[in-house]
Amino acid sequence: MTQYSNDTRSRQVVVDALVALGDKGLNKGTSGNVSVATSDGMLITPTGVNPEQLQPEHIVHMTLDGQPDADQLTPSSEWKMHADVYANKPGITAVVHCHSPYATILACARKPIPAMHYMVAATGSCCIPLADYATFGSQALSDANVDALSSSLACLLANHGQLATGFNIESALKLAELVEEQAHCYWGTLAIGGPVVLDKAQMDDVLVAFASYGQQAERKDLARGNKLNKD
Repeated sequence: MTQYSNDTRSRQVVVDALVALGDKGLNKGTSGNVSVATSDGMLITPTGVNPEQLQPEHIVHMTLDGQPDADQLTPSSEWKMHADVYANKPGITAVVHCHSPYATILACARKPIPAMHYMVAATGSCCIPLADYATFGSQALSDANVDALSSSLACLLANHGQLATGFNIESALKLAELVEEQAHCYWGTLAIGGPVVLDKAQMDDVLVAFASYGQQAERKDLARGNKLNKD
């Protein structure tokens, strides 16, 4: 788990992450937002600033109950969604929200991603869940998101996009890429009759394997906990 602070280095990490979303084709323009947790709150991207213009001093430091430090830009309108993730998922230190194309297509069709590929388990779950629809920036959306993330590190947001979390910003970005990849794959299978879905036993085996597999080791406790909850 990476620790972030209200300093220039951590602010630059947030800037770089938002730029990376665009470079990877996961986001366009001023949609989407990125944050990292600090010891006394979080750093989050401001509202309405294009990634190409974003500088470390534009990143907003604020408490999880919504109080920005003095003399800063206005934080993302969806700050509550980030803050509630940190408050409800111990160990998570980064949140990435974007409108990646295929994840957004499925979100608009209100289709969660089932276990049609074993890499779905990279979320720590047997599916990529769908959060109920609510107006952007609302407490209702944040509540729906937290509920969807109760057993997963990522989810789709109905009629909206996707959200991925991580134990550092690098893992959150990688997971956002994976969600988009799985969304693309699922979308493709729907065009040819739908996927053959892996069963619970098969996915439980994958979750156990992921718990000790290289870069997935950080998900060990989540994968084990999900398996126990399903037994």
